[in-house]
Amino acid sequence: MKTHAALAVLVFAGLSFAAAPAGAQVSKDPVPGITNFARIETTVACGGATKPEAIPEIKKMGFASVINVRVATEPGADVPAEEAAAKAAGLKYVHLPFNASAPDPTLVDNFLKAITTPGIQPAFIHCAGGSRAAALWLIKRVAVDRWNVEQATSEAEALGLASPALKKFALDYVQTHKR
Repeated sequence: MKTHAALAVLVFAGLSFAAAPAGAQVSKDPVPGITNFARIETTVACGGATKPEAIPEIKKMGFASVINVRVATEPGADVPAEEAAAKAAGLKYVHLPFNASAPDPTLVDNFLKAITTPGIQPAFIHCAGGSRAAALWLIKRVAVDRWNVEQATSEAEALGLASPALKKFALDYVQTHKR
């Protein structure tokens, strides 16, 4: 297995993540057209840049939706083609552009709303390199799944949270938005 820094997430509806064991094992397997695909046991799949031609494979893996957190102007991002491929494959598609240099708490609110919407799960969530999606996942684990910050941070780092600035953003968000 190779170590990769990227994240997209597969979440199965109805599972209690708060009861998941600390230190879940990350397995990383190559998937054509998806950079840095990884899975945490059976509940989370991770990846970076995703080519539109990989979307049918995502559907075959059991995903119900794609949540893309890349900014449309990023090199290599093709939001319209990815959205069209998702719709053609019968997947719901959500685009939440997350600017890493100016993270916005409103985007996090929109992400949490999207990931908890009935019928969106399981969801494939991705960015280009991992830190943005991993930061969102850290927030989701604490705010929704009620994981402790240390456990959620450890998992997010294993999934690709490599940016100190995005880690700080995520931790600040969970601190100031306690539910």
